[in-house]
Amino acid sequence: MSKPMDVEQEPKIDDALYSRQLYALSHETMKKITSTSVLVVGLQGLGIEIVKDLSLAGVKSVTLYDKELVEIKDLSSQFYFSPEQVGKVGRADACFQKVVDLNNYVRIDVHNGELNDEFLKKFNVVVLANQPLALQLKVNEFCHANKIHFISVETRGVFGQLFNDFGEQFTITDTNGENPNSYMISSISQDKEGIVTVVEEQKLQLLDGDLVTFKEVNGMSALNDLPPQKIKTISPLTFSIGDTTNLPPYTSGGYVTEVKQPKVIDFKPLKNILESGENIFITDDFKFTQPTNLLIGFQAIHKFAEKNKHMPRPHNKEDANAVVEIAKGFLKADDELDEKMITQLSFGAQGDIVPMQAILGGITAQEVLKACSGKFTPIHQIAFFDSVECLPEDLETLPEEEFQPIGSRYDGQIITFGKTLQSKIENLNYFLVGAGAIGCEMLKNFAMMGLGAGPKGMVHVTDMDTIEKSNLNRQFLFRSSDIQQLKSQTAANAVKVMNPSLNVKAYSLRVGPDTETHYNEEFFNSLDGVCNALDNVEARLYMDSQCVYYGKPLLESGTLGTKGNTQVVVPHLTESYSSSRDPPEKGIPVCTLHNFPNAIEHTIQWARDTFEGLFKNNADNVNSYLTNPAYVQSLKTQNPFLRLETLSSIKASLMDRPLDFNQCIAWARLKFEEYFNNNIEQLLYNFPKDMVTTTGTPFWSGPKRAPTPLKFDVENPLHLDFIVAAANLRAYNYGIKAEVNIDAIKKQAANVIVPDFTPKKVKIQTSENEPAPSTNTQQASDAEDDQCDTILSQLPQPSEMAGYKINSIQFEKDDDTNHHIDFITATSNLRATNYAITPADKHKTKGIAGKIIPALVTTTAVVAGFVCIELIKVIQSKALEKYKSTFMNLGIPFFGFVEPIAAPKNKIREGWTWTLWDRFDIDGDITLKEFLDLFEKKHGLDISMLSCKVTLLYALFTDKKAKEERLKMKISQLYETLSKKPLPKDKKYLLLEICCNDTETGDDVDVPSVRYKYN
Repeated sequence: MSKPMDVEQEPKIDDALYSRQLYALSHETMKKITSTSVLVVGLQGLGIEIVKDLSLAGVKSVTLYDKELVEIKDLSSQFYFSPEQVGKVGRADACFQKVVDLNNYVRIDVHNGELNDEFLKKFNVVVLANQPLALQLKVNEFCHANKIHFISVETRGVFGQLFNDFGEQFTITDTNGENPNSYMISSISQDKEGIVTVVEEQKLQLLDGDLVTFKEVNGMSALNDLPPQKIKTISPLTFSIGDTTNLPPYTSGGYVTEVKQPKVIDFKPLKNILESGENIFITDDFKFTQPTNLLIGFQAIHKFAEKNKHMPRPHNKEDANAVVEIAKGFLKADDELDEKMITQLSFGAQGDIVPMQAILGGITAQEVLKACSGKFTPIHQIAFFDSVECLPEDLETLPEEEFQPIGSRYDGQIITFGKTLQSKIENLNYFLVGAGAIGCEMLKNFAMMGLGAGPKGMVHVTDMDTIEKSNLNRQFLFRSSDIQQLKSQTAANAVKVMNPSLNVKAYSLRVGPDTETHYNEEFFNSLDGVCNALDNVEARLYMDSQCVYYGKPLLESGTLGTKGNTQVVVPHLTESYSSSRDPPEKGIPVCTLHNFPNAIEHTIQWARDTFEGLFKNNADNVNSYLTNPAYVQSLKTQNPFLRLETLSSIKASLMDRPLDFNQCIAWARLKFEEYFNNNIEQLLYNFPKDMVTTTGTPFWSGPKRAPTPLKFDVENPLHLDFIVAAANLRAYNYGIKAEVNIDAIKKQAANVIVPDFTPKKVKIQTSENEPAPSTNTQQASDAEDDQCDTILSQLPQPSEMAGYKINSIQFEKDDDTNHHIDFITATSNLRATNYAITPADKHKTKGIAGKIIPALVTTTAVVAGFVCIELIKVIQSKALEKYKSTFMNLGIPFFGFVEPIAAPKNKIREGWTWTLWDRFDIDGDITLKEFLDLFEKKHGLDISMLSCKVTLLYALFTDKKAKEERLKMKISQLYETLSKKPLPKDKKYLLLEICCNDTETGDDVDVPSVRYKYN
């Protein structure tokens, strides 16, 4: 059985579908991936996670092999099985059609024959998921001998193991996937050491022995022609390259760029690794005994299964003791057996939980992609994972009956955690914010876990976005037929198919202050927790503040290519998401952007800003002028220079509006001249190429690159690209039909009469510390005011143009037909040509201009798995040290697990501390006097100031008469009177802030806020 496929041909990469993945992997890597055939043996939850991720990633083909009939326990994590298939259909056949639907570009086959040598030779990579050790050893031996990449992986309850064998002399072409570091040169010494100094804007991220190449070096230009040179780092800004005494002296310019070197490693067969215990990859630096014990433990449970024809029974102490005894037989002289860990492994050996399948499945799929592409560093060679922290604290003493299967789809989870915890999971109420990549994975995990599937349970999911084609590569609940549908509702419908018992409500309302009438107090009080699956910091911070206010746990996560992180926020235990923030991104200085770019990122940002100004802001300004009577008055709040700029653009947009497409071409041709010739001529007039500063150094040195004006050439494809894109966008602004005939556009552009340019005497800002030219003098300001008045007198009155509007263009990066990225690419590359900067292709430009975040389905799956592990701990109210924040990079690979930071304590007085989770609660509307007395008598606090948001309700310095009046008023009345706003009808509380002194010491003390119930 297979999905039909066209005749073999060079695989074409669908950029629209794989967009986000391409930014993490590259086109070259994708070509290798799309030429790879993979066999996956074992189609329970672990196997299907691997298959799902590989299908979405776009391998050439995936063959499914599992002839065992579907069992009810499989439904604990196998999201493509249904209860109707139990005992009737083979596992591979049962999920075939669902896998086919994942990606039209991937061939899917089912093999029902034998796993013989001839069959195995068809594949580039063979993956065994949860298979007997004897089969792992047999297949690995054959694959190693025949240069077939082999991976075996298994999960047993909360334990997991992964083994890689990619053969001898496996070449890693790119160890980390990061862009090669490049630095601008400040100087190169002419001596035995040859010291290279880079400009201070960048700190070196190079190591001793790294190789680098040089380009655009002046004076010591011979360096530009040398092969890669080995370096020795000296300081954060310097490194040596060896003897440069025979080279001419360095004068200016130049870049040095890291050269990535391939790395070759050898893999050994599984049999050798099990015997020697070498090549163990450490996944958790804090679990010192875990690797050796689990290496023994996994062999022990397989030996037990081989002898007894079944894995150890759930929570059966007799079987566990037998496994411990077997394990002792594998011990080496210096090893110590952790009997508790081996017992836990035995207790849950038949366990099957979706978080572990997601983690191990996602990691395995990424290892397959490494095997077929050489991109990123593979796990070398065997790795162990566990999440014993989420097991019940009283696991050892709970009765065996608690963990026995009951013929339920959740049996795999019951075997691992017990019936009591399963019941709690089913009756949870959770709010999932976001139904994108992480959101889809979380919903799938919730459905398999049964979270919200009980009589009192519910999953609420919200996402205001609709589905786009680029989502289909990693948001696996969506299909091409769902494009333009709401994500939240589509995702909810999809997981209801996976588990019809799931109670799920979908919303399309964003979270924020404007939707608090919907996501109100009643809504939050009904929740057991919140899971964020968001892609912006603002919404994350808002949800964090709501969780702190309502005292709800928050599960937070994010991904960036192969990197991922998770954070668990637990009320009264940990700090909140907002407690620690990443430093803000460093922006590009304005003068660099406008006049002195030195990197392609600078020209792309300039092009993006130009797009916004020409095709959106100008249109918005005109439309505001024509429709908003107060618009002209509002402009007076701007500084005169900006006001003049805005009014000039309105005048040009209205009085020079095109009547046909030829006029759009003429406009585009003049814009070319303005941007790439005239502005450059003006810059060189102000700062000639031979100019020196007051210190005697060339002005055009260091980060400043001397530009060259461009002469328009209609036969130059880049020049023509700009004209075509700019003219089409101008035509859209004015509702003019575009011309598609390129020859006609070329002819018209060539015939445009371009006025001669004469440079003017103008001031140009050369550094951030200089004042902008527009703010220099009052005289200049007055002159600009006069010009503004003149333009206003020339503009047509809005009444004369009633109903007229210009179409404002909203930037859309994912539509290849709208000319947006075409314009930005051409504009950026023309400016790059001005400044002799290496241009960027459309793909790279789109990534930078659109601020596209690289994304991989593998990372997303793993992150969602780790989030669910923490969720299981939250349900059990674990101690702080049991929780883990995860930092990982599947590419290097790296896994870091750290204990969350405890909520910092603030001291009021001896024996009384508080954290961000604490507050004073006052239930019932009382007078200000009663409020003050309450705090003095009950808490020993003398309130000196009381406020609500921006309204000051009480202060010691308030005059006597006003104070006496206010003391008699109820707080609710006081708020309405002073704020001049009615009390919110949809809320019951006001949040009050107080300043106070300790009545015992008289000291000022920091105290938590007051939640005041007035309704």
